[in-house]
Amino acid sequence: MEDITNGRCSWCGTDELYVKYHDEEWGRLVTDDKILFEFLVLESAQAGLSWITVLRKREGYRKAFHGFDVEKVAKMTDADVERLMKFDGIVKNRLKIASTITNARLFIEIQKEFGSFYDYTLSFFPNKKPIVNHLKSLKDAQASSSESDAISKDMKKRGFKFFGSTICYAHLQACGFVNDHLVDCFCRKE
Repeated sequence: MEDITNGRCSWCGTDELYVKYHDEEWGRLVTDDKILFEFLVLESAQAGLSWITVLRKREGYRKAFHGFDVEKVAKMTDADVERLMKFDGIVKNRLKIASTITNARLFIEIQKEFGSFYDYTLSFFPNKKPIVNHLKSLKDAQASSSESDAISKDMKKRGFKFFGSTICYAHLQACGFVNDHLVDCFCRKE
């Protein structure tokens, strides 16, 4: 099957970083809010770019945004935005940098309201459980879902930026709320 390369989903190609990400992270359920915030930052930064571009800058984002400590990021200021506009380790987009700070503040509000961002996310799913899709081919993959539509709509209403339904769906895939590993992929777990 052309969609499977060496037993894994072919979208990751042969790039070592991409393969490692596919094999060790993508599609595995994340329950830790710190990691969920990390993926929220990275997925938001990815808007309009390829995921591998952001993945290659992940360590830069980790340095720029206090190891993805949401409390510290929420306290960042306009001066931090200016400083990060000169930092080569991330995508230098003023709106995306500023939105990371705003999104951190809103992330904390959701944690206070729901107990955790994890619980907030699951509240949009049937029976509050992740979805396991049964994709036989990459052609069967979708770019959004009713859950990503609802989550992104709610987050937009709360003030989040750079988190539309397609980015949200990618976030749900990355964090294992949606398992879109192909049925023949060795990473797939029922």
